[in-house]
Amino acid sequence: MTLAAGFIVLLDVTIVAVALPSLRQDLDTSASMVQWVVSGYTLTFALALVTGGRLGDAWGRRRMFVVGLTGFVVCSMLAGLAPSIEWLIAARLLQGLAGGVLTPQNTGLIQQLFRGPERGRAFGFFGGTVGLATAVGPLVGGGILALAPGMDGWRWIFYVNVPVGLLALVLAMRFLAKDPQTGRVQLDLVGTGLLGLATLAALFPLVSAEAGGLQRYWWLFAVAVVPGWLFVRWEHRVVARGGAPLLDPRLLTGTPGYAAGVSLATVYFMGFSGIFIVFALYFQDGLGYTPLQSGLSVTAFSIGSAVTAVVAGRLVPRYGRVLTVYGLAVVAIGMSATAVVLLVSPGGSAGWWVAPTLLLAGAGGGFVISPNTTMTLASVPVASGGVASGTLQTGQRVGGAIGTALLPGLFYLVLARSDAGTAVAVALAGAVAVVLLALAVAVVDWRSDVRRARRSSTGDGGNVANGAASSRADRGVRLGEAR
Repeated sequence: MTLAAGFIVLLDVTIVAVALPSLRQDLDTSASMVQWVVSGYTLTFALALVTGGRLGDAWGRRRMFVVGLTGFVVCSMLAGLAPSIEWLIAARLLQGLAGGVLTPQNTGLIQQLFRGPERGRAFGFFGGTVGLATAVGPLVGGGILALAPGMDGWRWIFYVNVPVGLLALVLAMRFLAKDPQTGRVQLDLVGTGLLGLATLAALFPLVSAEAGGLQRYWWLFAVAVVPGWLFVRWEHRVVARGGAPLLDPRLLTGTPGYAAGVSLATVYFMGFSGIFIVFALYFQDGLGYTPLQSGLSVTAFSIGSAVTAVVAGRLVPRYGRVLTVYGLAVVAIGMSATAVVLLVSPGGSAGWWVAPTLLLAGAGGGFVISPNTTMTLASVPVASGGVASGTLQTGQRVGGAIGTALLPGLFYLVLARSDAGTAVAVALAGAVAVVLLALAVAVVDWRSDVRRARRSSTGDGGNVANGAASSRADRGVRLGEAR
């Protein structure tokens, strides 16, 4: 039930893109305005993740899950009923906030409810959900538009969230254990404001890139440095005073594998998220595919990712970080092969020709997200699971925003000088370069795990950090037993 709720929240990042042409025509609006239907959701979603995770840690994850899911369902209904573009954008902004509150509770609940190998399997299902939701958005959106044609067909992209969300809400109220009673909770309002300003300044030029925002607001990147630096200083000060920070700096500096995992997720999503927009542009604008045909053309990636993510969840307690190393290598190989196939395949049948290579790339991707989530959060204290997850997923959203701005931009840049096949191949080559950067991060962290394991084998090896490191490096020791 929690994964079903998480699925529709993440699906709404990409599902709306295929409906933008009909939505623009129905509401009689401009391309720059309609872009905010996608960008506004992405922006507020990213803004709410860390704060949502902190609220779950402090006030109870079941409580915040219910609050976030209720808000998401209500805003989905309001979006579907929107009589104007302004109404729709406002509904999407609120929907993104609700999704940002809801999403960290999923991984926080996994941290809280599961231990050892069971936690790895649970994160495997979660990773499969993330990969599947991100990849199948265009397919699901195209299918909905095919079943509900006409000017108002786009409204069902939002209405479909309502029954799924209500069912998940009923099941959550029935089966999730009630949160323990909490006293007065201290919230880091200054830290929340500073982090929000830094995230907003960094993301705004990216999420508005298709409307020219990157050219007009590039200077906000420099502005983001100031509240970002102040946030770090403030959080250190809060910790020194014995207070409750929004994001404890010791998560990044003192938790084995956490900083590397966040970095890897950020870099990987730069390539992972952007490729689906590139594929949509190539198949629909370049080859004249319908939204449904375009979505079906990348289904092989979704299938490969969903299947191997579940398998990876079972293997990660035994093999650890090396799974992400192999997974990223396979993604790079699969994407490189896809670029070559699109260069040489007949245009009209390109969707069939790329199925095997996309299946390979997707299979590799399934060994990235869920193992990385498991290993990143392995040594995080349960009490900080929500905010740690929110930070990890903020990295994913920031990476996704960069990728969805840069890779389509690269596609259009090459398209202005060459054909669509060359443009998509060059854009995919850019994605491969980003994946190789993520692979470098994974290799460095894997080697660090090996060194920590060697040190722990010659020392006492008794603490949680050493146990987790040893389990990552030693294939014969399970994470649950080490912990």
